[in-house]
Parts: sequence; structure tokens; C-alpha cells
Amino acid sequence: MNNPEKEIKILAIESSCDETAAAVVVNGRDVRSNVISSQIALHTLYGGVVPEIASRKHIEKINQVIEQALEDAHMTLDDMDAIGVTYGPGLVGALLVGVAEAKAIAYAKNLPLVGVHHIEGHISANYIENKDLEPPFLCLVVSGGHTHLVKVTDYGKYEILGKTRDDAAGEAFDKVARAIGLGYPGGPKIEKISHEGNPDAIQFPRAKVGGGAYDFSFSGLKSAVLNYLNGCKMKGIEIHPADVAASFQKAVTDVLVEHAMHAIDEFGMDRFAIAGGVASNGTLRAAMEEACRKKGVQFYHPSPILCTDNAAMIGAAAYYDFLAGKRDGLDLNAIPNLKLGER
Repeated sequence: MNNPEKEIKILAIESSCDETAAAVVVNGRDVRSNVISSQIALHTLYGGVVPEIASRKHIEKINQVIEQALEDAHMTLDDMDAIGVTYGPGLVGALLVGVAEAKAIAYAKNLPLVGVHHIEGHISANYIENKDLEPPFLCLVVSGGHTHLVKVTDYGKYEILGKTRDDAAGEAFDKVARAIGLGYPGGPKIEKISHEGNPDAIQFPRAKVGGGAYDFSFSGLKSAVLNYLNGCKMKGIEIHPADVAASFQKAVTDVLVEHAMHAIDEFGMDRFAIAGGVASNGTLRAAMEEACRKKGVQFYHPSPILCTDNAAMIGAAAYYDFLAGKRDGLDLNAIPNLKLGER
């Protein structure tokens, strides 16, 4: 689907949660700029993302990140062939900032507008650094709000094999980190302290979901950690946060790897990718890579900067949607609970 004779330059915008981002992407895989304004320090004060504060900060930053992205790419809006923007899922107020900005630019410059699904963006992050990766392949999307096991049948075409029934993996990381006093954001802090702990110190449960071979459930695991901590306090038993973190992280990793390998076997896939914020977790990456190696499966993953919410991945997804003829009107709206594959 690539046409190297024609350079298609896309200005991409991402504002679904707590990162305000803009990027210039050429032909879907050539990132000319990728600017991210993170709000982590701001939301750390509250122990998590506050939607209203996130929306206000997006309004403050959006023009700045777009100007910086164009400057870094040594281009102007007149050089663009299309505008790509995340329109769901995410926080509705945050999404609206990016969508409104994208529509305004598309209208002012008479440019095509391409709305992008946030999870599709995460999956497409793998195309940027892995030039040989093409569908079909399997992808595990693990982030603060999503845990999806997806069969990528073609560019822009997806079959969801399984997803979380309750807490997403990243959400469970945040809640457990808070419980053992690490604070927000939980993922990086649990991974860091886990290096000092014993992953086999505590046997936390590995949940299986009835009626959904590829579905996930992390609520029970989170509750098991909380019950363990409360039990220790009641009995006066010393708690070792590093052991708790390492054991919890191993329980999450074991479930994710088991589901992924089961899908690889059932569908006979020889390529597997991970994406999303939790995909930057070193323990998960190492476990997935080893499991894929044993099966002779090619393993793909984005760099950590492309695992977090960013606009480069939105530009990659927008490019393939653009080639497929997808266009959105100025009535494009934010859809906070948008399902993958919906329009």
C-alpha cells in the first residue's frame, strides 16, 4: 500500500488523555517530528489523571506542540497533504481539544481530515521502526485504559480476539503502586522497584475468564494484592514492597504471555507485536521475546517513546486510512467509548 513515488505528509494530533502531542509523518513510517507535552508531573499531585485539568492543559499546549512539530520537520501547514487526529476512545474533554484543532486547520487550509482510533494508533506505532512489518500479525495492546489482543488482518482492519473484562493492565499497575506507597504513575515505579524484589515471593492468582479464551481480568489480581497487604498489617507481618511489586508484575506478565502464545498457536501466526504504555515494561518485553523465540515467531515492539501516547503513531495510522480513502467531515466528533473497528 506504500507509494514511494508520492510523499504524503500528514500532520497528526493526539490529545486523548494526559499528553498533548503533534507530529509530522511522511508515508506512514518516516517521522519527521514528534513533539509530546506530558502532564504527568501535574497529575502526580492528585494521584492520577484529573479530566478537567487535562482538558485545560491541552488547550494551553496544543498550538505550541503543533508549531514545534512543524518547525522540527522544517515544514509549514501548506506542505501538508492531510490532518490526522485521535477522536476516540479517551477522555471526552481532552479528545475535543484535539478534534476541534484538527477540524479548524483542515477547514482553514482545505485539507482532508482523517479521524484515527487511539488503539489503532498504538498498533501502528510498530510500523514506524519496523519497516518490514506488514499485516497480517497479532498485536497485544496494553496500556492504562486498554488491554486488547488483536488480529491485524490488513492495514486498518482488525479482529479483536480478547480484551479486559474489568481493569486494564496499566490501571492495575497504578492501583497496586498506590497501595504499596509508590504513587503515580504506577507502571514505571513498579518496574523499577521490582528489580530489587523476588517475583516468586508471593503466589498471586492468574485469572481465567469463562467463555472468553483470550479475555483478560485483572480486578481479582488487584484485590488479591490488597488482601495480602491488609492481611500482613492485621497479623503484624513485615511487608516487602519490592517482593509485592515483583510478584504482581510476574502475575500480569504470565497471563499476557500465556494468552498471546495461545493465539499464536491457534491462528498459526509468525509475527507478534506489542503496543501501548505497558509495552515499554522491560519484564514483559523480555518474557514475550523469549516466548516468541521458542516458537520461532518474529517479535516486534516500538521504542518506549512510541509506546506512550504520541502523535507519530496517529500519523502512521492516518496514512493507511488516507490511502484506503477514509475521509471525515467537519462534523467529526469525539467519541470517548469508541470501539475498535467502529466508525
